[in-house]
Amino acid sequence: MDKAARNSFIGASEDYEASRVVLFGAGADSTTSYRPGTRFGPAAIRAESYGIETYSPYLDRDLEDVSFFDSGDLEFPFGSPERQLAMIEERTAQILADGKVPFMLGGEHLVTLGAVRAVAKVHPDLHIIHFDAHADLREDYLGERLSHASVLRRSYDILGDGRIHQFGIRSGTKDEFAFMKAGHVQTEPFSCRTLGSLELPKGTPVYLTIDMDVLDPSEFPGTGTPEAGGLRYDELRRAVMDILSRFRVVALDNVELSPPLDPTGRSTALSCKFVREQILALR
Repeated sequence: MDKAARNSFIGASEDYEASRVVLFGAGADSTTSYRPGTRFGPAAIRAESYGIETYSPYLDRDLEDVSFFDSGDLEFPFGSPERQLAMIEERTAQILADGKVPFMLGGEHLVTLGAVRAVAKVHPDLHIIHFDAHADLREDYLGERLSHASVLRRSYDILGDGRIHQFGIRSGTKDEFAFMKAGHVQTEPFSCRTLGSLELPKGTPVYLTIDMDVLDPSEFPGTGTPEAGGLRYDELRRAVMDILSRFRVVALDNVELSPPLDPTGRSTALSCKFVREQILALR
C-alpha cells in the first residue's frame, strides 16, 4: 500500500509491511441529519496531530517507538453512500488480508458499516463494542435505511442478537429503546460503569466503534448532534484502554468529529490525543 501523499498522523511509519496498525480516513457526511462537517475530520486530525507530543505519559510509550502506517483518506464520490461504503469495505478488507488492524477516522457514523461488512466476512463471530450518545438503531431515517442514525441497526442485521454492546447511550426514539429492552443488543444507557463486567469468550474478535459525541459537549462541542450528559474524556480513555487490554480488537474507528463546529479547535486536539493513546495501546 502506498504511503499517503498528504500529511500523515504524527509519528507514522514509512513502512507498511512492518506496521501492525493502519490508519485511514473516511471523511463522509452525506447522511448527516443535523449539522454537517464530519467530512473534514480525518484531515483536521492529521494536521492538528503535530501540536501534540508523540510520547504518552499515560502509557509511558512513544509513537516513535512503534510502527503504524497512515494510508491516507479515501476519495469519496458525493451523493452515493453505498459507493462510499463499498470503498471503505475494500480498504478495510485489504488491511485485514495483510494481517493488520484497520483504524478508521471518520466521517459520519455510517462509515462504520462499510468496515463492519469487511470485518464480519473475515470474523463471522464478530462482536461490536459501541460508544455513542445515540442508539443508532433506527430501522430507517426519513425512509432511508443507510443513515448515521441507523448504522448499528444495519450492523445488527449482519451480526444478530447479543453481539452488540453499547455504552453511554442517552438519546434515541421510543422504538430504539424498546429494541434494546427486548434484548437484541446489550446497552448501558448514560454511562460505561458496567464495562468491567462485560465478558466475552477468549479470543472473540471485537470491532470497537467510538462516536465522539459520547463525550459531553462541554468537552467536545465539535460534533453534529451534541447531547448533554455525556462522558468525560478520562472516563472514556480509561474505558477504551480497558477494552484494548482485555479483548481482541481486530478493527476500530473514531467518528463524528466535525471541526467547523468547534472554532476553538479543542475537539480536534482531544481527538488527536485519543488517537495517539489507542495506537499505543494497540501496539
